[in-house]
Parts: sequence; structure tokens; C-alpha cells
Amino acid sequence: MAAVLTAPAATAAEPRRLENRTAVFAALDKVTARISKLEAKLGETVRFGALKITPRACYSRPPTEPPKTSTFVEIDEVLLDGKQKRSFTGWMFAESPGLHALEHPVFDVWLTDCTGPVNAPVAQSSAADRRAEPAATQAEDDPPIHRRFRPRR
Repeated sequence: MAAVLTAPAATAAEPRRLENRTAVFAALDKVTARISKLEAKLGETVRFGALKITPRACYSRPPTEPPKTSTFVEIDEVLLDGKQKRSFTGWMFAESPGLHALEHPVFDVWLTDCTGPVNAPVAQSSAADRRAEPAATQAEDDPPIHRRFRPRR
């Protein structure tokens, strides 16, 4: 008899990535020491001082999974002569704001969140499904709560 080898069944589901419509940034003006919240829809440009910020993609995960929020963004600086200079192009990660953020002599910009999911998961369960689930305590079922506060650099 020949042994049949099969691939092991996946035990955990692959984390889902949610596409979002809006990227939320925090921007620091080092001259005035003010931090501003900037919301930019994908493909649209927002201005902050001499900077023009344009997010191209913004991804996050459902609240039931570990957080991972990222955006691909282009940041241009408008110079005194009116020309534009690309200051940053790349991915920013909300969970690691110091890793990939714009560091400029006058401005700092980093990602804080993505909002407006395009493909939000839809929870559909019938009353029969809820009755069939075993009773458990609230603390056992809930995932840990992740704080949205970012450490200061």
C-alpha cells in the first residue's frame, strides 16, 4: 500500500486586509509646536504648510485581529520659487511611527489611522447560530484591546 501525502489543513485563517478610503495623519509644525490631524481621501491632496500630502493606498485589519495599519503616500514640498520637490514616497506604518515618517527641518508627518473601509467584513449570523454556540465568559472571547496612543519620540 502506498502512503498518500496531503498538505496539512490550515489551522488559522489568513489575516484579512481592509482597504480604506481615507488616511489619517498627524502633522507637527516644529516652529509653532502644533500637532494637526489631517484626513486625506485616497488620490486627493491635502496641504500642511509647504507640504502637499497625497495618499495612494491605505490598509488596515478588522478590529478582531492584531492591528496593522499602513499607507502608501507621496509628500511634496512647495519651494519658495513655486517649484515642487518630492520629500517622501513610500509606506508609512501607524504601529511604527518613527520607522517610516517624514522628517523635515520644519515639519514631521506620520500615519495614525485609516478610515472608511471599502470591503468591511459583514457579520451575518442567524439566531440559530448564536444559540448553538457554547456559552463563555466575556473575558475569554474578547481579543486584547490595543491602544491607539503613540509614544512620543
